[in-house]
Order: sequence, then C-alpha cells, then structure tokens
Amino acid sequence: MATFNVRPDIDAAAARLSGTFGAKREIERLPSVLWEGETVEMLAKGHYAGGIGLIAMTNLRLIFYKNGIMQQTVEDFPYGKISSVQWQGGMLTGTLTVYTSGNRADIQNVLKNDGKILADELRRHIAQGTVPGAPPAGPAVVAAPAAGPDVASRLATLDQLRGQGLISDEEYTQRRTQILDSL
Repeated sequence: MATFNVRPDIDAAAARLSGTFGAKREIERLPSVLWEGETVEMLAKGHYAGGIGLIAMTNLRLIFYKNGIMQQTVEDFPYGKISSVQWQGGMLTGTLTVYTSGNRADIQNVLKNDGKILADELRRHIAQGTVPGAPPAGPAVVAAPAAGPDVASRLATLDQLRGQGLISDEEYTQRRTQILDSL
C-alpha cells in the first residue's frame, strides 16, 4: 500500500482503502478542498460526474473529488441534507446512491468492500441523526496559534484521531515524531 504523508487522518483513511491506483493525486491534494477543522474518516474511489475520483467521508460531509489535468470537480453532500443512502453491489464493484433534498447522485464503480462499509457508516449516522466523528456537545475548543505551516493542525488532527480510537498509541507516537521531525 502506498504511503502519502499528507495528514494523519487522510493517511489513516488511505491505508484502509482497498487500492489507491487512480486516486493518488486526489489523496495528495485533498487538504485543499477540506474546511478548517474538517477531518477525513473514510475514503473510497468511484466514478461520478464524468470521471473517476475520490469519495471522502469527513466529520462534516461526504465529498466527491476529482482533480484532473484540465479540470477539478468537487461536489459535497452535507450530512444534514442526506435523506438516504443505497448500496447496490456486484461481483467486484457497486453503486453508492446518495439521496439529498429530492436529488439523486449515483457514484458507480466503487470497490465492493469500500462501498459497503461507506454506505453502512453513512446509514448509521443518518439513522442516529449524528454527524460522523462529531465530538460530543461541549465547550468550544480554541486552536492554538500555528507553530509553522500546517504543523499545529496536523498535530491537532493526530490528537483527535487518537482520542477517537482511530489510531493506536504506537501509531500516534510514530506520526507525531514524523510531524515534529519535519520542522
């Protein structure tokens, strides 16, 4: 499996992908389409809006991202707008259908394992009425001033991943060391 060293949350999600072939550019450039404080929980590849791209499930929304040589496609589906999710799997791939406010988006050729897990996670959050990965309600967390370009946000994301149990203490220590060594 390829190693990206983009951000701890993106790296962890990419490591769980069945394959990254055809999505490397999108994985490497995914931070450019994320909002401040947004973390990636799951990734999958699929065909939508005329191209093969990356499906990213974040703590705030579902994103389809295609970064081509001549054009870029970004379409997002905020969780509050998703009414239902459908998964239809074939032998190797399937179609993830997302219904939002009377609209329907069919993301095709999603690898079977990635698509089923993604659909199940989306359904669970819709049924519970929760946003994936959202921390429990409480006082707002104020970010510390950045120590350098993106280092503070990478460390904060790493802390969140460990706090949510998405990475082990060993992975946390290794990633933290890599980030600090990059200074």
